[in-house]
Amino acid sequence: MARIKSDSYSIFIGSISENIIASGIDVSSYSSVFILVDENTHEHCWPHLMYSMSGLEHAEVIEIPSGEENKVLEICYHIWNTLSEVNADRKALMINLGGGVIGDMGGFAASTYKRGIDFIQIPTTLLSQVDASVGGKLGIDFEGYKNQIGVFNKPKAVFVDVSFLEILDERNMCSGFAEMLKHALIADAKQWEKLKQIKAVNAKQIARHISPAIKIKNTIVKKDFLEQNIRKTLNFGHTIGHAVESTFLNTPIPLLHGEAIAIGMAVETILSSKTGLSKPQQQEIFSVLKQHFSMIHIDEDVLQSILELIKQDKKNSHSTINCSLLTSIGNCAYDCVITEQEVVEAVKTYNTFI
Repeated sequence: MARIKSDSYSIFIGSISENIIASGIDVSSYSSVFILVDENTHEHCWPHLMYSMSGLEHAEVIEIPSGEENKVLEICYHIWNTLSEVNADRKALMINLGGGVIGDMGGFAASTYKRGIDFIQIPTTLLSQVDASVGGKLGIDFEGYKNQIGVFNKPKAVFVDVSFLEILDERNMCSGFAEMLKHALIADAKQWEKLKQIKAVNAKQIARHISPAIKIKNTIVKKDFLEQNIRKTLNFGHTIGHAVESTFLNTPIPLLHGEAIAIGMAVETILSSKTGLSKPQQQEIFSVLKQHFSMIHIDEDVLQSILELIKQDKKNSHSTINCSLLTSIGNCAYDCVITEQEVVEAVKTYNTFI
């Protein structure tokens, strides 16, 4: 078992079957326990957890539908209502068993129910293991805007079991890999060199790189939990990427989070010429992204939707668009002001590269 210490909680990496949860939390000390799942983790992950962990015999399972389109207030209401109906008190525990949607929304629901109950994260996707479950950002989407309503709050612990990755398909593995690439691009050039050698994104190839990815994010978050400065670098690829994700969410071809972030990183790599990223490094990044992701063409009508969504980005201030851009591979600047016209030109350049 590996343990990564954050400021007030730990991230445990190991097998749930080896009872790593008992190393980080005493479930028996809580008045009641709730397990938040979707239909996939209810079927494939909850039996494994229930069998491996003592103290869950009387846990209440709350199932919500999977998918980013369900990370909304109506589903959060369902969670709060369930807690209220069974008279959950402030000594209850929420266990979020699932991907980023489960972790984000479950953590938010727990943090706001009766002004806050404890929660732990058990991420079951690569995306949630290396990114979403670490750092205490919690929230829901609102009126089509990503994570528009939310809080910063820390879990009691995070438990990462890489065996869950064995049930993921290649598309979902690649979605998580996008965030691993981002972590390396903004903060660790040596890790980037290792990741760009990976040809097949599968559990066997990825497992040994999970801990380094978590350490990169954890180091940044510990320095700036409330995202006042350096934590903003973790948003590289997300100003454009979140807008792309929201634009395609309710279309016949919705994109996974990492797929949208890969497009965002490609466009923001072009914009990073403003901050000194060299042409050879831009080309290197494009080469790696194109190897693992389908770079879709962004049409004019889609671009207009993206521009409108970018204006709502949480990093913006005083009516300016703020972005995190690379200065070189392994280094990132934040609070970089970009204009709508620069976005338009960067997207046009991106379209020619794909």
